[in-house]
Amino acid sequence: MTATIPPQPLLRVENLAVSFDGPTGRVQAVNGVNLSIYPGQTLCVVGESGCGKSVSALSALQLVPTPPGRFDSGKIWWAPAPGSSPGSSSETSSRETGSDPVDLLSLSEKQMQKIRGNEIAMIFQEPMTSLNPVYTVGEQILEAILLHQKVTRKQAIEIAVGALVDVGIADAVSRLKVYPHQMSGGMRQRIMIAMALACQPKLLLADEPTTALDVTIQAQILELLRKLQEERGMSIMLITHDLGVVAENADVVAVMYAGRVVEYGSVYDVFDNPLHPYTRGLFDSMPVLGAPKSRLRTIEGNVPNPANLPQGCPFHPRCRSFEGDAQCTGADPPLHEITPGHWANCWHVEGYSEGKVTQLNVATIRQSQS
Repeated sequence: MTATIPPQPLLRVENLAVSFDGPTGRVQAVNGVNLSIYPGQTLCVVGESGCGKSVSALSALQLVPTPPGRFDSGKIWWAPAPGSSPGSSSETSSRETGSDPVDLLSLSEKQMQKIRGNEIAMIFQEPMTSLNPVYTVGEQILEAILLHQKVTRKQAIEIAVGALVDVGIADAVSRLKVYPHQMSGGMRQRIMIAMALACQPKLLLADEPTTALDVTIQAQILELLRKLQEERGMSIMLITHDLGVVAENADVVAVMYAGRVVEYGSVYDVFDNPLHPYTRGLFDSMPVLGAPKSRLRTIEGNVPNPANLPQGCPFHPRCRSFEGDAQCTGADPPLHEITPGHWANCWHVEGYSEGKVTQLNVATIRQSQS
């Protein structure tokens, strides 16, 4: 079951292209990515390592180092609720109501500092390298609170303690004095979540937040994110390579390959009817409970070097549907809306030629999350 949500996306990525300096020239890490995230929605971005998932998320906060990185094209539209405009009144008089979307890539560093951690927060893959080892947990949480909220230090400490309690950390007051190395991996990840959510952001970017954790801790962290999302009405962009995590958490799924979105749709559409050969290959490589298989089928070959992508569709050298078609080697197909709310970019998808290039918007959330 799904529920319709407001038609205005909270965040909309439009034709984003990001490249980096490499030893042999520019490397296109992200090439024409389109995404939309609505209030209260969870968008899961799935794909192999190096497909551009993390760079797409980092771009929303202008955290891609420039140089060597460069934003070649595209816009990232941010449309927060009224009263939460990113700039000062003098700088953004036309956006004082917060009703008009603003391109995050056009903002100055000073304006972005008001958004990072305050309106959009991010959880990184490895908490031990993201937390500063020479500062206590409390000092690091307080820094974000004092930067974005007009509160006294005493009030900030109360907010920090409340954030630790919210993420299930016992004896929160004493934990503020602990250093990161004195905590387990699961506890450090909870600290990262507490830091990210201390200022009540509208959007949380979670970059494989459970990768370094064991299975039971993974389940606890994901359950915690779902609980906090439901309580706060927060949107989440969850980056993962685990399709099981996607099935449990996603409202909408974006499948990426070689810097491109190759399939996009609701979690039900993508799981019930995967269209792109790459998406079908990912599902074929997963064991299914109750379905006997003597051997799982893998995707042949390797992910192409982003500095030397194949001509045409970058997936065609590994594609089971490719039979020397001139279309596949001639041009990279654009995303077409094959059925309402379900997009793919493969010449071999049934109905592709009749599909249209439309804006990627799936404005639904699961009924249980509404």
